[in-house]
Amino acid sequence: MYTTQTMEQLKQEIPTLIIKTEEDLAAYTFTKTGGKADLFVMPTSHDLAAKTIAFAHTNQIPLTILGNGSNLIIKDGGIRGIVMYLDALHAIKREGTRIIAGCGAKIIDVSRFALEESLSGLEFACGIPGSVGGALYMNAGAYGGEISDVLIEATVLTATGELLHLQKDQLEARYRKSSIADKHYIVLEAVFELELADKMQIRLKMDELTEMRESKQPLEYPSCGSVFKRPPGHFAGKLIQEAGLQGYQIGGAQVSKKHAGFIVNIDHATATDYMNLIEHVQKTVFEQSGILLETEVKIIGEDK
Repeated sequence: MYTTQTMEQLKQEIPTLIIKTEEDLAAYTFTKTGGKADLFVMPTSHDLAAKTIAFAHTNQIPLTILGNGSNLIIKDGGIRGIVMYLDALHAIKREGTRIIAGCGAKIIDVSRFALEESLSGLEFACGIPGSVGGALYMNAGAYGGEISDVLIEATVLTATGELLHLQKDQLEARYRKSSIADKHYIVLEAVFELELADKMQIRLKMDELTEMRESKQPLEYPSCGSVFKRPPGHFAGKLIQEAGLQGYQIGGAQVSKKHAGFIVNIDHATATDYMNLIEHVQKTVFEQSGILLETEVKIIGEDK
């Protein structure tokens, strides 16, 4: 456990950093599950984020980056070391046809900002619940669009706290992955190139996509979004449905009756319930179809 002594060191070296101990991480995930963080820090500037990363690297303390917690399961034993929560880095601004957004900004809010500025290209993101940092990390996408379609550059920190400005080709974006994930970069800011368009047409497209999302997805329950990647030539939800698993439940976690690609928290589920259900779904679908479903959701932390 990294608590009192490490916290005192942090306070001395980075006095303006917001620091909490034994913070309950369930409050920061969409599934409402997860244990506690030894140390939970909230940088309010790029400089404080860089100093925190450098501190963790120099002192060999494990560092975990937490964004919006939308496509994430934190295990019930919590996270050792430092958890850096980037929600405060959420500024969004416009420069010409470009939007510059902080890593902590919700990608939904960026799409809404684009609408107000009559800029088209981020309509597909109007229902993606994650942060800008998380969206870049996994090249998030929906309804035929993905972040790499409009992203042109990003400002990141390396695992040692070095600041880098990366162009689109350096981000090596592909289906639900990027070099940000591969090289353990920490996103600070992203620049999107959009196009001027009629605000009403942008709004109509976003309304259409929102209606489709609300009609198909189980938004009435906590969930981590789409749990599995789409297998080539198939749909994960359809395979799960065909395996007779829609509505299947372990503990408080259930394969959604509305959309089988989602696992929802219907009754105080634990992260262990989620992981056991994911494993059961993978095993059953593989036995029936020969297809092994890969998880899209990220699972981190310690077992209880």
